[in-house]
Amino acid sequence: MVYLDYAAGEKIDDDVLNLYTNYLKDCYPNPNSNHTLGKEMMKKIDDATKKYLDLLQLDDTYEIVYTSSATESNNLALKGCAKRYKNFGNKIIISSMEHTSITASCEVLSKEGFDIEVCPVKSDGKVDLDELKNMIDDNTILVSITSLDSELSIKQDLDKVLEILKDYPNIHFHTDASGIVGKENFNFNGIDLITVAPHKFGGVGDLSLLVKKKDVFLSAMISGGRSASIYRAGTPNTASILANTLSLEKALNDQKKNYDYVEKLHNKIINNLKKYKIVNINNLDKSTPYIINFSVKDVLSNTLVEYLDEREIYVSSKTSCCPVFSPSKLVYALTKNKSLANESIRVSLSKNVKEEEIDEFLNVLDEYLEKM
Repeated sequence: MVYLDYAAGEKIDDDVLNLYTNYLKDCYPNPNSNHTLGKEMMKKIDDATKKYLDLLQLDDTYEIVYTSSATESNNLALKGCAKRYKNFGNKIIISSMEHTSITASCEVLSKEGFDIEVCPVKSDGKVDLDELKNMIDDNTILVSITSLDSELSIKQDLDKVLEILKDYPNIHFHTDASGIVGKENFNFNGIDLITVAPHKFGGVGDLSLLVKKKDVFLSAMISGGRSASIYRAGTPNTASILANTLSLEKALNDQKKNYDYVEKLHNKIINNLKKYKIVNINNLDKSTPYIINFSVKDVLSNTLVEYLDEREIYVSSKTSCCPVFSPSKLVYALTKNKSLANESIRVSLSKNVKEEEIDEFLNVLDEYLEKM
């Protein structure tokens, strides 16, 4: 078996798993309980929150809402912010490179009367900042731009977006940082809402962090009794919250070493793909090495995905949350080419991929391409 879909899900780190198992056994008291054991659990969560913020290089003007997934965090960020600040306006701007959980949230908000605008990207894959400036008006309350997209792996210039937004005190800025943490350097200071997904960097998959400025308020999406945050009811997932501090710490400590290793695998795949005139590499020079996105002329994505699947090689055609038979919206946003979007293949790498697995993948792919 060769697994090359790490952008969809990373293998949990062994040390994190062991720690998580121990916390499951020992940290069973409900942190919402008002007795001594409950208070001890909440203290552990508070200490973990401080550690997360320290690792993300954020100060105590930020807090964390713990959710079940990056999708929930993105939904809470967009819907919660839009509904809380609707008296200030109803326009929301997103980029054309956003995850389905962002675009789907906006579709719901559109039906509720919010005005949704999509900012295009330029030929280098970066958000068109001139277009963004033109879209902003006095009715704009929220801008959401991914830090690093999940199909072409292009890092956006969030600092330049912040520079534009500093003159608009009624606009809040959200970024889905699921793809960047542990992969590329980042600076989240000044951003109002930040989605972090531990399962993308070796953590436990039933937890996401919505990191937010304390002076940004949200309408809660889940109702219930008091909890670790007023913005999300429910019993806190203590074991995952505590264990995933280690996953974040290890991902950041090992980032450079992992990047260099993955870049070596990436270059091997790219050099092999360049042999074929029928292959178009959709990535740009600005893309990180963790994702290789390519299209094979006249071969629909699912045809090649299924061919590789039958040989126990697992890649994807796009982000796993999109409809199976739909074209890649992100590839189309960049290339404006429907054929490339319908034929795109995403190979996503990790420190866990062995070089011999890449050789196996390339041998099978060569067999397929050489028959064409």
